[in-house]
Formats: sequence, C-alpha cells, structure tokens
Amino acid sequence: MVADLAARQVARGDRVVVACLPDTRLAAAAAQAGAEVRVWNARRSPGPALLKEAADLRRIVDSVRPDVVHLHSSKAGLAGRLALRGALPTVFQPHAWSFEAVTGLLAVASVRWERAGARWAHRLVCVSDGERRQGEAAGVHASYMIVRNGVDIGHFDSTAAPSRETARARFGIDASTPLVVCVARLCRQKGQDVLLAAWPSVTDRIPGARLVLVGDGPDRAALAARAPSSVSFAGDVADPRDWYMAADLVTLSSRWEAGMALAPLEAMACSRPVVVTDVPGAREFLPPHHAADCLVPRDDPTALGGKMTHLLADRASGCALGTQAHEYTLGHHSVDQVAERMYAVYGEAVKVWADGARPGG
Repeated sequence: MVADLAARQVARGDRVVVACLPDTRLAAAAAQAGAEVRVWNARRSPGPALLKEAADLRRIVDSVRPDVVHLHSSKAGLAGRLALRGALPTVFQPHAWSFEAVTGLLAVASVRWERAGARWAHRLVCVSDGERRQGEAAGVHASYMIVRNGVDIGHFDSTAAPSRETARARFGIDASTPLVVCVARLCRQKGQDVLLAAWPSVTDRIPGARLVLVGDGPDRAALAARAPSSVSFAGDVADPRDWYMAADLVTLSSRWEAGMALAPLEAMACSRPVVVTDVPGAREFLPPHHAADCLVPRDDPTALGGKMTHLLADRASGCALGTQAHEYTLGHHSVDQVAERMYAVYGEAVKVWADGARPGG
C-alpha cells in the first residue's frame, strides 16, 4: 500500500522519501515506484532499541525536511511521534490498532500510549469506520479522517490478468479442481487454524476440493502439521495475483484486521468471490447485499465451512458475486482514489500545524 501510494505521489511531481529496513520488499517496491529510500533499522515490535530508532528517524526527517510526515502502522507511529512530537505536520495511520494484537498489561499499556500519542498526530487516518470506532471506544481522542483502502486496479483487474486456465497451468492445478485460496501471513491474527478446522466439512461435500495457503509466518510449522493432503502451502510470494486468478473462491478467516484487509480487495478486483470473517471494516469493502453470502462470524469453523461449500457447489452464484465484486472495487477501491483522498488529509494536517492548534483536538 505504501509503495502504491508513493507511486501516485511521485507521478504528481512530489518528492517522496520512504524510511524503512533495507533489502526488503517495501524498500524494493518503493524504489521502483520512484521514491527515495532511506535506511531505517527499526524492528517490527517495540523493544530496548526504541529510543535509538526514534532518534535515527528524527535524523532522517531532519535531513529530508519534508512538508508532511506520514507514519504507517503502529511501530512507526510510536517511534515517529516520539521523535517529532508535533514539530512537523504529522499523519498517523495505524493499519490496525496496537492494542488489538496484544492482551493483558501490554494491551493496557498500548491503549494508554495511543491515547497519549494522539496529541502528536495532526490527523489520524483510519481505513474504515470500524477502525475509527475501535479507537474511539478505547478512548483515543483524535482528529480522524477515513480513507478506505484501495488496490492497483490496473494490475489486479481480471481483464488484464492471466486467465483462470493460464494461472492454473502455471501451478499445475487441473481446470476442474474446486480451488480455495487464502492469501495472508501465517499467524494467529489471520486465523488459518480456523480455516483448517472448517476444511474437512468442505471436502466431505466437495470431493477433490483443494485449499492453498499463500504466505509465510510463525505458524507455518504448526499449521502444516495438522493440514490434510488436500491443503497446500505455497509460501511467500511477491505477487499473489495469479493465485487469485486460479481460485474459484478466496477466503480470509481473520480474528482481527488492519482496519480493512487488502487481500479480499485484490481478489475482488480479480473478479473472485470472497468469504471473510465479520471483523471491523469487512462490511465496508463488500458490495451491498453481499454480506449474507460472504461474511461469517469470527472463530466459527462451521459457518466458514458452510459458506465455502455453498459457493464451491454453486459456481454460477460464485461467478455472479465475483463479477459484482469486480465492478464495485473499480468504483470504490482504486489506489488512485486513495491518493487523492490522502492529499486532503495532508492539507488538513498542514493547516492544523500552521495554525498551532492542538493536533488531537
């Protein structure tokens, strides 16, 4: 998402600088998009090096002298707000609240930080109303703006991507095989354990059906140990588009999401029906009237298996949902629309900063 946004901003003539770890997919994608990439050696989670990371980021910002600083995700939001403390127009975009991923005392500490840190963000961007409501419920009082996620339509549009048959040939999957694909990091958040619990009910009704988990993560070994032979692990891939095109159905069984998941949006752009859990943000990216066919409760293998079985058995309904999803994504979830809306956010942040108003007010 950061690289897609940077590409649109560079095309507008802006100087875009991305601070991130070197030799990563983000660094490569940002450079390819035309952004300058500065090395910021920051770990994924907070730790003893946090103050050094914040100081390093401040040095990068001082050398760049930007008009706006856009902090993506909780860790950058923590280090960046500590480093800047409102000294420059600052936009924070959590992409999932820090307190959603932890429990106990750490969750309490995360809530307290987000409440305190809000005063150093001139605008706080949520990708869904559901994400905003989570923040408000936790007592994070901020100047919220909603910019729903978008995808690169030109890349994921099914009219430009390889056909279903071509994609399947690449992966050695027969054209007649009912295929479900899940694209996500293999971790508790994404709920692949729930998906595996649901899968036997699908194969009982749809013999020969296959499930492919695309992605890698800390839970891979545990998931592989319990997966039946009808489940494959594709590993991490740079571009999941061909897996979407090969699928009859794309699913995501998340326990929580980063405000609004990107994988279902990408699949929808590829004209694929999706079945997703009813986490905050999910109802906002689905076309009207799709909830009955496409949403299931969290941690409910029975409901998940039932929806997947129905759409695999009724291919006509699945294709119709996919076509509707494609058209809806074109009109509502283009990354070009995201870029335009983000300029409005930046304008508001600059105005608040210039006026000397309290950022979180």
